[in-house]
Amino acid sequence: MERQVSITLKERKGEYKRKSLETEIEVKVELDGKGINNLETEIYFLNHMLTLFSQHGFFNLEVKAQGDLKVDYHHTVEDIGICLGEALKDALQDKKGIKRYGFTILPMDESLIQVALDISGRGQLIYKVQFEQERVGSFEVSLVEEFFRALSFHAGITLHINLLYGKNSHHIIEGIFKAFGRALNEATGKNIRLKDVLSTKGIID
Repeated sequence: MERQVSITLKERKGEYKRKSLETEIEVKVELDGKGINNLETEIYFLNHMLTLFSQHGFFNLEVKAQGDLKVDYHHTVEDIGICLGEALKDALQDKKGIKRYGFTILPMDESLIQVALDISGRGQLIYKVQFEQERVGSFEVSLVEEFFRALSFHAGITLHINLLYGKNSHHIIEGIFKAFGRALNEATGKNIRLKDVLSTKGIID
């Protein structure tokens, strides 16, 4: 009689809460998801971008955020980046078995975006994107860099974002969030040949 063996994989979920005098934020993320999301940031353009990140990366994502939007969007956008970064780090656990690297070149209408990343444990952002407009609606395009800087440092990800070409600011930002989702999905994916971390040091930090 054949013996049935049931293997239960540990769920790769992470969450993080942050409360300050400027913002109150809670983020939950599931790496092995289906792109299901529930986003309440009070910044509708950011909701749209996080939806793209979630769906194109197949991450389940919940974000609840309140902030001092009467001042501007800066504190809220940056702090959501901090919380998402910390939640991703929590979900990655010991990083054993992950592919570690992710790379995407993504077209978005007239724009072409390149994202490359390494889940290195060393947060760093290299961001080479220029916009022709200062805002998309009420959203300042400079906040995209602030978001990804906060996320990369708190997640421990070395992240390169390059605009190869493009003009429409909405398309560029949309392409960045989609490409980041796809690259991160690749990097967090499991390689069944890996029993430990992909590092000659034996650790990723």
